[in-house]
Amino acid sequence: MVNIVIMRHGEAEPLTELDSQRQLTAMGRRESLQMAQWLQNCYQPFTHIWLSPYLRTVQTAEIMLSKQGADCQLTTQSQLVPDGSAGRMLTVIDATLAEQPDARILLVSHMPLVSFLVEALTQPGQTPVFNTASLCCIDYQPAKGGRLLEKVAPHDLALLSS
Repeated sequence: MVNIVIMRHGEAEPLTELDSQRQLTAMGRRESLQMAQWLQNCYQPFTHIWLSPYLRTVQTAEIMLSKQGADCQLTTQSQLVPDGSAGRMLTVIDATLAEQPDARILLVSHMPLVSFLVEALTQPGQTPVFNTASLCCIDYQPAKGGRLLEKVAPHDLALLSS
């Protein structure tokens, strides 16, 4: 069962002095909506969406939230920034799942952290590179670890629909 999904934000404006204020491009909004619709069609609704405080992840998470159930909670996690700690996030995930075993969590973050989160939740050496708006679906249990069940990117969905 997929209970953790790790997602990289949609395509953002070019790098500027204030990286945290970069917005999604029109393409980034389309990619994010495409992935939100795919998740809605393929998986049960999420109970939590955790996101970085950066503007592009806020915009991506809001799009993802639009396709989730009314019970889904949107929460900013300061550790989900590009250079955040996968280990600290693993502690938060484990604590949440200990209190709410049926929780389903979508994390919206950045490279390289998204790759390190996959490794922390699955197995050493498994650090996939994420295109924008890509996601990894994981079956995870505290103390037992997890398995990466699938990795999906917007271009994968384009191939499936043609």
